[in-house]
Amino acid sequence: MSLLLEPTPELIKSERIYAQMGLSDEEFTKVEEILGRLPNYTETGLFSVMWSEHCSYKNSKPVLKKFPVTGERVLQGPGEGAGIVDIGDEQAVVFKIESHNHPSAIEPYQGAATGVGGIIRDVFSMGARPIALLNSLRFGELDNDRVKYLFKEVVAGIAGYGNCIGIPTVGGEIQFDASYAGNPLVNAMCVGLIDHKDIKKGQAHGVGNTVMYVGAKTGRDGIHGATFASEELSETSEEKRPAVQVGDPFMEKLLLEACLELIQSDALVGIQDMGAAGLTSSSAEMASKAGSGIEMNLDFVPQRETGMTAYEMMLSESQERMLIVVKKGREQEIVDLFSKYGLEAVSVGKVTDDKNLTLYHNGELVAKVPADALAEEAPVYYKPSREPLYFQEFQQMENKSYNLADYKETLKQLLSQPTISSKEWVYDQYDYMVQTNTVVVPGSDAAVVRIRDTNKALAMTTDCNSRYLYLDPETGGKIAVAEAARNIVCSGGEPLAITDCLNFGNPEKPEIFWQIEKAADGMSDACRELSTPVIGGNVSLYNETNGVAVYPTPVVGMVGLIEDLKHVTTQSFKNAGDLIYVVGETKIEFAGSELQKMIEGRIFGKAPSIDLAVEKKRQSEILRAIKAGLAASAHDLAEGGLAVAVAESLFGTEGLGAEIQVTGDEAAALFSETQSRFLISVKPENRSAFEAITSDAALIGEVTSSPVLTVFAEENKRLFDADVNELYNTWKGAIPCLLK
Repeated sequence: MSLLLEPTPELIKSERIYAQMGLSDEEFTKVEEILGRLPNYTETGLFSVMWSEHCSYKNSKPVLKKFPVTGERVLQGPGEGAGIVDIGDEQAVVFKIESHNHPSAIEPYQGAATGVGGIIRDVFSMGARPIALLNSLRFGELDNDRVKYLFKEVVAGIAGYGNCIGIPTVGGEIQFDASYAGNPLVNAMCVGLIDHKDIKKGQAHGVGNTVMYVGAKTGRDGIHGATFASEELSETSEEKRPAVQVGDPFMEKLLLEACLELIQSDALVGIQDMGAAGLTSSSAEMASKAGSGIEMNLDFVPQRETGMTAYEMMLSESQERMLIVVKKGREQEIVDLFSKYGLEAVSVGKVTDDKNLTLYHNGELVAKVPADALAEEAPVYYKPSREPLYFQEFQQMENKSYNLADYKETLKQLLSQPTISSKEWVYDQYDYMVQTNTVVVPGSDAAVVRIRDTNKALAMTTDCNSRYLYLDPETGGKIAVAEAARNIVCSGGEPLAITDCLNFGNPEKPEIFWQIEKAADGMSDACRELSTPVIGGNVSLYNETNGVAVYPTPVVGMVGLIEDLKHVTTQSFKNAGDLIYVVGETKIEFAGSELQKMIEGRIFGKAPSIDLAVEKKRQSEILRAIKAGLAASAHDLAEGGLAVAVAESLFGTEGLGAEIQVTGDEAAALFSETQSRFLISVKPENRSAFEAITSDAALIGEVTSSPVLTVFAEENKRLFDADVNELYNTWKGAIPCLLK
């Protein structure tokens, strides 16, 4: 029970209590100017969470304006719960990615679980039925007990929530690097389907209409969670454990079904998830977006703890809650609807015309603040930017190859690197077949989910090689978008749009802000070239532990449309005798590669180059070949280069092998991570047609009926023979072995 007396406005100012909440001196002065008086404790709390980076994007707004956000298919861009893209036949796909990094560093199971729960609510608040979950995870090296604990618990949290709510977790990516040891990244993505007629927005229109609270009761979990997400982690972060919310996937399943039924009612005016900053953000944003105000009586807010203050109720981030606006006089219909699902729906206020967020509690006015001041008019900062010294040093370095003594042993070592090795230990914990629409399961380039009652499907992926971004954030930003698109194309899909999660360190450090700016430049260029606008996302800054930042990690979540299920393509070789092609020239590019990290123990040098025009041309040609039925398999060349891609294409093929011949520098041919390359297998009878479509495809070998990978160099010099089963066991067993 809360027994603390709230400090007076004068004390808040004189003792700088506002600073403990996350407001700067200048921001507190601005609040005074807006209100024409000192704010009370509750009002100070409202501003502190809404003006946090997590809610306001005050440091990143200038950067976000760089992104292309419109396109002929875009029905809803950034600004609502999730973005929406048309997929024809009066249907659309709804998707968004968000971070739950800091909570997962402190309480990994609940941090990850509630990250999943929150992103699901963002999607169904638009009126869409969630059909798939993906994630993008970063951890330190698996030679550390704390990292192993975080890894196991985060995976368990994702599995626990997704499996219980009955939405398949179909894909994702995981990378391991020392920079994430103290600050893991946990990004969750949700994809949903909607009919155009059912699209809803989080807006509080109609003066006199009723504001209703639906879902779980409010507790003291997650108070100041948005502020916690907007500061660096340190030795004292464990004390912030109360800022981590607790999730209930069974409650969310009921809430999801109730809200999807609610969407069909013409009584509904607006709906929004109570996510970061809880009741504060949902009410202020719904009012601000509609140009209206909201008045609420907090005495009516369902509470699971006694003696809660207005401050606690407004800042709580308790899960499984939504705020809705319904037509006046229709409240009982809503109460009856939610009661069918065992859920509360309570009238807590009304829409007003004064543009204020007005709060009453215990019969007293406890807050009166302009809604726009909390939402749209938060301060915006143009942070200083400075190119780091290391970048200048890296740019001067020459691209050099490696003199490798044993190519087979090198391949085996690469396959056992946690970033490359099988993630089956992870995705076996996920139910990826629930709803029975999953066509391509985790482990291929992209997941594929059929659109029920049609012959179409959606391909989806998450991607980002943060090492390239550390070396060169602009080039790395281009590569992150391009590689995601490559994954979609290799699965037979046309890339539609992206959602992004910009994970960076402290933006107040000029070198970090430079990384953010440059990454956004690169991503924007790629999105324009590849016609994949940014329809929403999330910014997660201050990912640092004791002053050391994570690698810049702007994760790209991408969805593509597969027009016909017969176009679905996977990375596995299909038949002995099929021809193997590499599309794209290979260069000596090892900076940021798995081979460099494995040999040197660090990364350095110039990131692999990328020509976006070439990227687009090759993607278009590959997609044409796939749609024409000419590609038996397709796989992009990524971490570990050609040798790893060929090995991965052999895994799970039950007895197939391959003979390939490489030319030029042998180490580069096998392990370079040159961009814009594809590994394609083609039936012999389709050879001429495939070569006619693809302008730079090189025939390098064929699939064999014996489970051996044989590699030749020029003049038929045999480099090595590797038993496919031995490679597979090395690849599959790496993570379980490290977790022992």
